[in-house]
Amino acid sequence: MWSLPRLLESMIPIKMVNFPQKIAGELYGPLMLVFTLVAILLHGMKTSDTIIREGTLMGTAIGTCFGYWLGVSSFIYFLAYLCNAQITMLQMLALLGYGLFGHCIVLLITYNIHLHALFYLFWLLVGGLSTLRMVAVLVSRTVGPTQRLLLCGTLAALHMLFLLYLHFAYHKVVEGILDTLEGPNIPPMQRVPRDIPAALPAAKLPATMLNATMLKAVEVTLQSH
Repeated sequence: MWSLPRLLESMIPIKMVNFPQKIAGELYGPLMLVFTLVAILLHGMKTSDTIIREGTLMGTAIGTCFGYWLGVSSFIYFLAYLCNAQITMLQMLALLGYGLFGHCIVLLITYNIHLHALFYLFWLLVGGLSTLRMVAVLVSRTVGPTQRLLLCGTLAALHMLFLLYLHFAYHKVVEGILDTLEGPNIPPMQRVPRDIPAALPAAKLPATMLNATMLKAVEVTLQSH
């Protein structure tokens, strides 16, 4: 289950790497963290100055978060297989999913407090702690310094760079994709009213004919009375 102790545990790097560390074998918590990250990205888009379109915004956020979670987990699992690391695909999904808890904290704070210095501080502290936790677990399940460096270095670089991408480049990339798919956000054309003479046919008639017609109408009205 998705419990607070397990979330806090994902932020605490382990010290003992001489034997394989235990990894949660469930996906409920990681799945909820991915959806939480989607909600935070949507909140960040709406609080920024980015022009958004509700139609494809949700799909873009879901595709980004689930694409990273599933894609990076599959890639790291493939590297782990090459490096003879003792980890399954389910454990890799759980490990990376709980590693997104740090991303959720950093983005939730920095999307509401727009200070680059504050972001870099949380990026190093909170994002670094969650990354070190995953790296330590992989180190405990991998044999050989070269294999450890390749596997853990790749995971650490991807995880930290993904947080930088979500904070600085995600909004611009999404806006560019939406402009490509739907065209630039041009305001709808407005009709400009034109002054059209109300009595355009009558204006072309001679003045004498108009006067004669008016006199005849007056005579008919008087005779009727």
